[in-house]
Amino acid sequence: MLTAKLDCCDLCEYCAHSPYLVCVEHPQRVEEDSCSGFRLATKAIAIPNDSLAWYGEEWQPEGASYYDGELILDPVQRLTLEQRLEMLDVHPLFTSRCPNCEMPVPKATEGQIHWDCGHCGWADDSV
Repeated sequence: MLTAKLDCCDLCEYCAHSPYLVCVEHPQRVEEDSCSGFRLATKAIAIPNDSLAWYGEEWQPEGASYYDGELILDPVQRLTLEQRLEMLDVHPLFTSRCPNCEMPVPKATEGQIHWDCGHCGWADDSV
């Protein structure tokens, strides 16, 4: 099998890094599936310490995400699909109304995690 270049050619000390030549030992093409003259070029391999520079993006496992450079595990979903849909229908965050007495609840402020109704005393204890 005649190949112009093998996958490992760019890591070889003899690589010409040219579109016209493959390497010093095989100027035109490699005639086998592997190269008998391969010699690892230690200067050519530069492995950065920063994973962002190496992969182009920060690697993150499934179920986690990076926020401000810190790996944060995603919260475990404790609610079923039905419970989540019900929350969309009744929670003041989405309805702006108390689920108990239907009175308007003030609009949410940034970072608000607790909800109370001033009219009937309903309190959100989900957190």
